[in-house]
Amino acid sequence: MSDQDCIDPFRAERQAHGILIADFVGETIPMILRHADVRQAAKDWTIFSSDAPMRVPIPSEEGVRSVRQLPIEADPPLHTQFRDLLKPIFLRPLAADYQVRIDALIARLIEAATAQPEIEIVRGFALPLQSRALTYLLGMPEKAAEEWISWGTHVFHDGEDSTGKGETLDRYIRGALDAADVVHGTDFFAILRRATVDGRALTIDEMVGIANLTFAGGRDTVIHSVSRIIAYFAAHREELAALAGDHKRIAFATEEFVRFISPLTHIGRVCAHSTQLGSHDVQADERISLCWASANHDERVFEDPGVVRLDRSPNPHLGFGSGVHNCLGATQARAILRSLIQQLATRTSAITVLGEERQYEEQTDYRRWVGFESLLVHMER
Repeated sequence: MSDQDCIDPFRAERQAHGILIADFVGETIPMILRHADVRQAAKDWTIFSSDAPMRVPIPSEEGVRSVRQLPIEADPPLHTQFRDLLKPIFLRPLAADYQVRIDALIARLIEAATAQPEIEIVRGFALPLQSRALTYLLGMPEKAAEEWISWGTHVFHDGEDSTGKGETLDRYIRGALDAADVVHGTDFFAILRRATVDGRALTIDEMVGIANLTFAGGRDTVIHSVSRIIAYFAAHREELAALAGDHKRIAFATEEFVRFISPLTHIGRVCAHSTQLGSHDVQADERISLCWASANHDERVFEDPGVVRLDRSPNPHLGFGSGVHNCLGATQARAILRSLIQQLATRTSAITVLGEERQYEEQTDYRRWVGFESLLVHMER
């Protein structure tokens, strides 16, 4: 396949049918491919339900966790209650002092990178950035990130033993909840211990499910986005220079990278009752896929979707999802990526790629470029 085919492997089926009937570990799942259809299905949780523990990710995660990830694996009103509970935490990046901390973190990482002859971006830059920034979001000391960094780029799927990695995360979360200062603590785990929903305290499994999603969601997606943005600007220095200091243009560029990269290919929904997608019948309790990556390259919505246009506007991408289940971590991701672009523009004079190994999402019916296994670069001050 060509590079363009791996960026948008759904093009032919999107144009011809709007649906791709795909196999995922022996399960047949119809993927909804067109922007309008994905948005409509994402809004209609009464038909396409998220009330499906372990089955919202595709492939499903029964083998790597035993708790429902909240709020993503729930429908209203339960979903709304848990989302409202978490909003004060996940909207912290909107504060000016928070952005200052993110800027300082990325500045330190870039200064360290430019002091070396070369740096491997995925594990040497993007992973520490994502993990340390997460400590700010969760109100925890930055040293807590060292353990999280040791988990790798994905808390379940970086390495061979996915079940073992899931058990490691579960033990960590339960231990952190046990150790939380319930009375005086202001960190994420203390807040969960004190939290109530509908007038009652959270169950342990609910707390673990919230924390499980917090650590698993937005991890590899942010890491892939960071590494691909750095690789892009290594090849397009003039575009980076043009963005320096222009916060509006940086915001547009961030949205375009999220659209183009589409760090999360798709997400699952379970049909509450039998329905039809195109000519395909879907039975009750069977799954469908909302394919964000295909929707974000839909020619009906985006002119030249295979081209990165950093000034693209309007840009109604679905890179952070759509409907009531849109990504709660989007504010954090935007804060990181906007700062990264600005800091690269002002703190580097050139970026040279010395070597790369791309990472592909490979399924029976498609092969999609999502990021890098490794990206070796030289950064110059």
